[in-house]
Amino acid sequence: MKLVTVYQAFSSADAQLVRSRLEASGLHAVVQHELSALNMEGYSLAAGGILVQVPETEVGDARALIESKDSDDHERSLETGSD
Repeated sequence: MKLVTVYQAFSSADAQLVRSRLEASGLHAVVQHELSALNMEGYSLAAGGILVQVPETEVGDARALIESKDSDDHERSLETGSD
């Protein structure tokens, strides 16, 4: 099973929130490079971040879910006047 990166974060909390949301939707998400990023200062930035990955058969669904969350957050910030 090949894993594909669908989200990249520089915060462990951000990556885990995305992973959790994907799993709640029935997808099989994993977080890569999290422990290295937490152990070595600057590693996350140098290595390209903390990666959220899913099996290649779930990439389309995962990206759609992530994009819908980003769209919902943007619309909410427009409604409240914050961004």
